[in-house]
Amino acid sequence: MRAHLQMAGLALAALAVAWSGPSGAAEVTKSAEVQRTGMLTVANTLDYAPFEYLDADGKQTGIIIELAGEVAKLVGAKLDVARTPFPSMIPGLAAGRFKVAWETFSATPERLKQVDFVMFLKAGLAVSTSPDKKASFSGDTPLCGKRIGVSAGSASDFLVDKLSTDCTGKGQAAIEKSVFNSSTDIVQAVLSDRVDARMDDATASSYFEVTSKGQLVVLPTLYEVAPLGMAIAKDDKETADMMVGALSELFKNGTYKAVLDKYGMGAYAIKEPYFVGTMEALRAD
Repeated sequence: MRAHLQMAGLALAALAVAWSGPSGAAEVTKSAEVQRTGMLTVANTLDYAPFEYLDADGKQTGIIIELAGEVAKLVGAKLDVARTPFPSMIPGLAAGRFKVAWETFSATPERLKQVDFVMFLKAGLAVSTSPDKKASFSGDTPLCGKRIGVSAGSASDFLVDKLSTDCTGKGQAAIEKSVFNSSTDIVQAVLSDRVDARMDDATASSYFEVTSKGQLVVLPTLYEVAPLGMAIAKDDKETADMMVGALSELFKNGTYKAVLDKYGMGAYAIKEPYFVGTMEALRAD
């Protein structure tokens, strides 16, 4: 009997080593900085809903903030969000001011010269309109002849120009583009019938669909779909491995999906997080 108890005790001890915490989550290897400071510091703008923003009480919230908080728990650290302007993030990583810039970056050859990425999402550009106009966006060229609002200098701004040229090349009416300074301005333009629809990042479009309570609907076509990820300092393997490992746990235990679904972003989930150091590493899904 005693021998059996001893064997059982050894088995339990082995399980305790392999698994940590009541949730049964596998232990994630911490980077040297997290081990030393007990902090997981991520640079973030805190001004791009639904990914990161301040709620009515001034509390940091959003998809990235919630996921970062869960990652911090997995590595036994306190989350520190360093509010940073978007244009300063990649230079800040290159200069060593922080290790992780967690935003929705797309990988480009220029960016990959300075940083690496850990992909955790996919998105593209989407068009949203009012429910009464949805049926008018049909056929292979649904935007031809329509009044479309875009944000100045955005990917949508340039794509609408290209699509408009395609329309006229096929003998159809050009797209009438209106340029605005903010997403909320375009939403108001759609609601007041100054434009027929808006084109924006698909994830932001889905968020406005949810928060508009039925006043906006997103059309099914996605344009220029691409993976999105956080940026890591170039060749910082231990930080990249830590973030991939922690996110993998959140994918496996359902937390990742639950957070995306909470904000109406479930359609933009990817199969698993992964590291990108070159353009060749990008995946279709």
